[in-house]
Amino acid sequence: MKKTLLLLCLILAANLSSQTPTQKVSHVLTDGSPSDEGMSVERLDRIDSMLKQAIAADQVPGAVALIARNGKIVFHRAYGMSENATSSAMNKDAIFRIASQTKAITATAVMILWEEGKFRLDDPVSKFIPEFAEPQILDTFNEADSTYTANTSDKEITIRHLLTHTSGLGYGVIDGDERFRKIYHKAGITDLFTTEDISIGESVKKLAVLPLHHTPGETFTYSEGLDVLGYFVEVVSGMPFDKFLRSRIFDPLGMNDTWFYLPEDKHARLIPVQHKNEGKWENYPVTFYDPDYPKKGAMRFFSGGAGLSSTVKDYAIFLQMYLNGGAYNGTRILSRTTVRSIMGNQIGNIWEDGPKHYGLAFGVVNAKGQDMGGEGSIGTFDWGGYFNTQYFADPQEQIIGVLFKQVRGDFTDDTGWKFRQMVFAAVDD
Repeated sequence: MKKTLLLLCLILAANLSSQTPTQKVSHVLTDGSPSDEGMSVERLDRIDSMLKQAIAADQVPGAVALIARNGKIVFHRAYGMSENATSSAMNKDAIFRIASQTKAITATAVMILWEEGKFRLDDPVSKFIPEFAEPQILDTFNEADSTYTANTSDKEITIRHLLTHTSGLGYGVIDGDERFRKIYHKAGITDLFTTEDISIGESVKKLAVLPLHHTPGETFTYSEGLDVLGYFVEVVSGMPFDKFLRSRIFDPLGMNDTWFYLPEDKHARLIPVQHKNEGKWENYPVTFYDPDYPKKGAMRFFSGGAGLSSTVKDYAIFLQMYLNGGAYNGTRILSRTTVRSIMGNQIGNIWEDGPKHYGLAFGVVNAKGQDMGGEGSIGTFDWGGYFNTQYFADPQEQIIGVLFKQVRGDFTDDTGWKFRQMVFAAVDD
């Protein structure tokens, strides 16, 4: 009996530390009227027509779109087929592999621990994962057998480098440098997710001893940095990464459809990845990943860079928390001041001439991007996923846009840029 009471106390303590109440009144996503929230009904209808036309033109087999303003959902619709082979209609609660949209959630987990004083952003990651000590930079590469030589870097990889893709790490199969694709393949690095019986700790430790593209902090190279940080969260928190996200983010926010591995009762809602084969949409074959990943396998690998599946509604809740300055439904996930830092320019002049700067796992629209049109106001943050999912959120206009599809391969799809451009054109107040 005493042991049971102790266990209950420990669980209660863990839950209490996982979130804090707030007196700040924050928007909770509920259905609302477009006209009440300053959105033109007629212009939202244009978006509806655009998406229907894209389906009819066979640009994509199906899609789900959500638009919210001021915490009110003013547009939430499903289009086309979830699976063409079975003529299954798409539903609004469909679950999609969100791939790199996982990164923003992982960054949020990192910053929750940062707020607790567990580390500084410019701490070397080797302080927590010793295998990253004395990083090496690729020098020469042998095409015949993928062997290489490397030189010791004069800088270590920091937590900030991992969050901003300036660590010098590569991205395996999707890396822009063929040498790194071969090096990562030979080392057996997991690039997106896997059904194999491996943990993120095992994969990260193999990654840690491989050479870097460049000196840490030197430039932006899209990488597995957020996968490393998933394991970092485990080390710092003492919890499995999936359980940390569940207790510290998903449960407090009510993101009940966001998982690394889906509960069996949600399997039927998962949308298959499709590709075009001889002009017809078909389910994507097994390549370097198994597209049935969220439903099967060893279920031990929790990819912080690409592993989650979710719905447009769940992801909109996550974005609304950010628009609310880090709070949602009476619960504070992050401080408003932390959110401000996350959205700040973290990599200086590396993207100096572009329409965006890069924060801590978010692209953020700058003055040039605002003036170009169609991107949103200064401060609008965004990213997308490998399987054709997109999101953006504009703090000034209090607008969220989420558009999920599930396709790979050769196809023409203009819905992403059209959706974003037309959402902002629908502002009537």
